[in-house]
Amino acid sequence: MPSEKMRIVVFGNSGSGKSRFAQNVSQAGGLAYLDLDTVAWTGKKPPQRLPIEESQRKIQSFAESQRNWIIEGCYASLIDFASTWASNLIFLNPGTETCLSNCRSRPWEPHKYPSKDAQDENLEMLLKWVSEYESRDDEYSYREHRRILDEFQGRKTELRSNIEGQAYASKLIEALHPTTG
Repeated sequence: MPSEKMRIVVFGNSGSGKSRFAQNVSQAGGLAYLDLDTVAWTGKKPPQRLPIEESQRKIQSFAESQRNWIIEGCYASLIDFASTWASNLIFLNPGTETCLSNCRSRPWEPHKYPSKDAQDENLEMLLKWVSEYESRDDEYSYREHRRILDEFQGRKTELRSNIEGQAYASKLIEALHPTTG
């Protein structure tokens, strides 16, 4: 394991591949993993957004209790906060069409939906929301994600395709577990 801390924040549009990227790096690289969805919402039905201070306390607790970690999400307010501890910022920006395609083939997310059918019932709304990424003016927008990347002073990378994302994930995993030879 490298002596330098590996603390990565991954962000982008819904369907950009954040969860897959972060889970792969976490599992293969031995990093603690945090999905911002799990600290942004209540467990109530229907879900409600937690007060930002509560979400921030959960992020801080996670960030300070783990040496090496990866955090992923699309919430600019929470990404900004998490980036305080980050050594690397990764913006997954494969384009709207790729995000839409990824959403259509998304596996069931049991931490969000009680069944695959329930998730699929929400698909049309998700596709509409994803398609508005570049025109929205909220914390989930391209404009906010671009601002975060541009303002970050540490190591940062923008990945523009699923293939670039897979290659970069492999590079990170190799950095975490270098081969000896």
